[in-house]
Amino acid sequence: MEHKCNTAPLYEALLAYRDSGQRSFHVPGHKNGQVYRRLLEQAGQRQSRSQTESNHRNEGAEKEKQSLGRSVTDREKYSRQAEKKGDGIEIGGLKIHGGDEAEGSATDIVPVNAFLEMMRLDVTEISGTDDLHHPEGVIREAQQLAADCFGAEESFFLVGGSTAGNLSLLLTVCNEPNSLVLVQRNVHKSVIHGLMLAGARAVFLEPWVDPASGLAVMPSLETVQAAVQAYPEAKAILVTLPNYYGMGADLTPIVEVCHEAGIPLLVDEAHGAHYGQHPDLPASALSCGADGVVQSTHKMLSAFTMGAMLHVQGPRMNRSLLRQRLAMVQSSSPSYPVMASLDLARRLLHVQGANTFTAGLAAVDAFKRGLAELSRFRLLQPAELLQHEPPAGAKPAAGGNSAAAAAAGRPEALPAAAKPSAAGYTAQDPFKAVIYDGTGVLSGYGLQQQLEACGCVPEMSDERYVVLLFSLGSTLGDAEHLLQALRQISLAQEQSQSLDGQSQHFTKDSENYISTWNNFQEGTPFSEPIPFTLQPIMEEDMTEVSIEKCVGLRSAEMVIPYPPGIPLVYAGERISASMIARIKLLRDEGARFHGISNTSLQTLKIIRE
Repeated sequence: MEHKCNTAPLYEALLAYRDSGQRSFHVPGHKNGQVYRRLLEQAGQRQSRSQTESNHRNEGAEKEKQSLGRSVTDREKYSRQAEKKGDGIEIGGLKIHGGDEAEGSATDIVPVNAFLEMMRLDVTEISGTDDLHHPEGVIREAQQLAADCFGAEESFFLVGGSTAGNLSLLLTVCNEPNSLVLVQRNVHKSVIHGLMLAGARAVFLEPWVDPASGLAVMPSLETVQAAVQAYPEAKAILVTLPNYYGMGADLTPIVEVCHEAGIPLLVDEAHGAHYGQHPDLPASALSCGADGVVQSTHKMLSAFTMGAMLHVQGPRMNRSLLRQRLAMVQSSSPSYPVMASLDLARRLLHVQGANTFTAGLAAVDAFKRGLAELSRFRLLQPAELLQHEPPAGAKPAAGGNSAAAAAAGRPEALPAAAKPSAAGYTAQDPFKAVIYDGTGVLSGYGLQQQLEACGCVPEMSDERYVVLLFSLGSTLGDAEHLLQALRQISLAQEQSQSLDGQSQHFTKDSENYISTWNNFQEGTPFSEPIPFTLQPIMEEDMTEVSIEKCVGLRSAEMVIPYPPGIPLVYAGERISASMIARIKLLRDEGARFHGISNTSLQTLKIIRE
């Protein structure tokens, strides 16, 4: 498809429609933005009439002054200033000035010109624009080009974000009631919703935890192998990679385990749409052999928000059923501007290739060099500074050196949920710069607040870390502004400590450090099967029990630390002692929770047995 990679068929079809001048007798109701342009035209006509009348009044007043021989009064000065008030604004090609109430109301309710122009591209399924749910023309061609660009056999545009992709994948592999799926425990809530919609059972795989940072990555190879052997009836395995911090490892060994068992590997690669597109970026899940991959094209590439893609390859996915599931979970009136932005994001990559990321990588490299000169702040990265995954089957040294980590200002080693023989953190997304205060004075939350006060808005933070998201759109100016902000923060902290004579540490000791972005249970590599259903648990089937007495009982509600919204306990799951310990620690540290009826978390609702 080399001869077509520089085209954007869907986007070009929208331009052709805009330029055709055809009259709209179809949805959407704004009629290419005419509803607002009409208001502007009416306001412009009123303005023209008002100006003509004003000119006549001025001429009459001038003649009256000359006949009376007097000077202009203060009232006349005010009147003229009101007429000249403001230079006006240009919207939709018309210049509207401030004036009477009718004109002002038009400028108040009409969107800016850029929005009006977008409305001219906001069409529906008509001749020439194709149909997302039955593509035969420009959408089909755009999706084929996307598959070529990202290395898939088939790609599907998503207008509901990666959520739509996760739902459709699970509804496809769970093709009968009570289907069983092996699922990484710390997954996005859309995965849980997919399990509920499918009426499936889930065996949750505990993620491997990086000892140096205390952050969960993905299940170890050993955990996956053991779960597949214990549950040969599993329909699929679903993992998330990279995590929110940009951490990851080689997926190839896990792919091999899945394929040997005859089941597909599904990957929520929402934060890795750019993976595999540049030598300095980690390998993509598709290149490792994953069967179904969901990517949020809007997160790390250049699509509009909610624009995502679902890529599939191999014989293990029922693609006919997948198309049906996509039609179920996606709107029958998809946004054409969002789909066109996917087409354009793909074209940018297809045409520029690895050069697409040159400026962004230069910006993040400049930031990291500057950060190295600031002794206060540290950067999260793999212990061995590896940027590329090891070859399939390779087994790097496990864990990390806690003494070296402590010397470097990193948290000491934490107990891992499932200790693998191969390291689970060997690749870091260079665009995710994860920093923390090496002195331990500023928490991640505190550092984020101070950065925002300096005009820098991070992606997220937790108790210890701040995630700074760079991308192909980042500039050297962005990097310098961020470095200057960190210099100011560091200087202000030093001055404050000098005045106080001591520094107060807000970050917790390593044994108490806990990230709500983690979700794992110590001591067991995977859970028992947990049923999911849309049928609610009835009140008469529940009882309220003190949280200290819940061990061994089945929860009737989800316990969800928020942010980010990753459930710690699922409804129907049997509660372990480690779960209770983790809930109490989070509760006592002031974390917020969703899904619970007792907001103080002194009790939990339990299923009567």
